[in-house]
Amino acid sequence: MVEDYGRRSPDLQLVGRMQADDLAAFEAFFERYRSAIYRTAYGLTGDPQAAEEVLQDTFQRAWQRRMTLRADVSPLPWLHRVALNLCYSRLGRRRLPSEPIGEGHSEVRDAAVEPDERAERRELRQIVRDGVAALPPKHQSVVVLYYLHGMSLQETAELLDLRLGTVKSRLHYALRSLRAELERDRRFGGAYGPADLSPRDVEVGG
Repeated sequence: MVEDYGRRSPDLQLVGRMQADDLAAFEAFFERYRSAIYRTAYGLTGDPQAAEEVLQDTFQRAWQRRMTLRADVSPLPWLHRVALNLCYSRLGRRRLPSEPIGEGHSEVRDAAVEPDERAERRELRQIVRDGVAALPPKHQSVVVLYYLHGMSLQETAELLDLRLGTVKSRLHYALRSLRAELERDRRFGGAYGPADLSPRDVEVGG
């Protein structure tokens, strides 16, 4: 009996087709979610090669465990959790370099800004990256999801399977640490705080 996927959303249709061993559906599944998972992996590791490996491992597990995926909810939270766990494993084994993500695109967006201000923005982003890189992984993850991915507090809590209060506490700790990092830096002398940060400022590695 062939199941009718016509009434399901495109996301859930892909899951159903994957569970029917449809490789074309898996390729579409990969293309649909690869960008979000790569950004999470790179946001935590700061290493393009490591992020690519996490990406591949995440989707390999998705295929291997396709029969356990629920066909009535989005698979994205599950994919994020797998990617986060893989990143934590890597961060526990070794310290990865912190590199800017999408730096070239930032330069394009900053083209209309005066050279001195562009240089100051670059310095600020590097300070923030260094600050986030020094955070424990559990605090890095809330910063990456809340700021880099623009998720709400509730969405971040659901994805990480945490209580809302825990997410708020971790985010508060992370921002307090970043504020201290900015205040310590003599180049800015406390002129900036977390409220001045944009999502691209926290696109950092672990």
